[in-house]
Amino acid sequence: MTLNSIEWIGSNAYAYPLLEVLHIIGIALLVGNLTLLELCFLGVLGGVDLTALKRVTLRMTLAGFFLVASSGVVMFLSQPQELLANSAFRVKLLLLGLAGGNALWFHARGGLGSTDKSAKAQVLLSLVLWVAVITAGRWIGYV
Repeated sequence: MTLNSIEWIGSNAYAYPLLEVLHIIGIALLVGNLTLLELCFLGVLGGVDLTALKRVTLRMTLAGFFLVASSGVVMFLSQPQELLANSAFRVKLLLLGLAGGNALWFHARGGLGSTDKSAKAQVLLSLVLWVAVITAGRWIGYV
């Protein structure tokens, strides 16, 4: 993507809102599927086979991550100075880093194959962090 196409996003009446829509669809796919899987892991969804659910949700979770990451990067590049000056955006980045670090640690410890109290605490932390990421993201427009 060239500088001119990034500048075009900021000046076109439809480009940025379309990116926001893609970002929200990505959030729904990523966090929705992740929440379903994590609630199953915690035993909240009784009678659901975790292995089968993982197979079903993995592709949608990855598709959501791709949409969120790609649309987020393009939106950021269209107005980096404004976003970096926004405290809610900086909080969102911090929370994203914590959520990513928690996910890496969870999978390094055995992921869904681990059922100890630490794994369950990490899953609860994941749920809280993703809600916080979404909340901080919504505040960007109001700070």
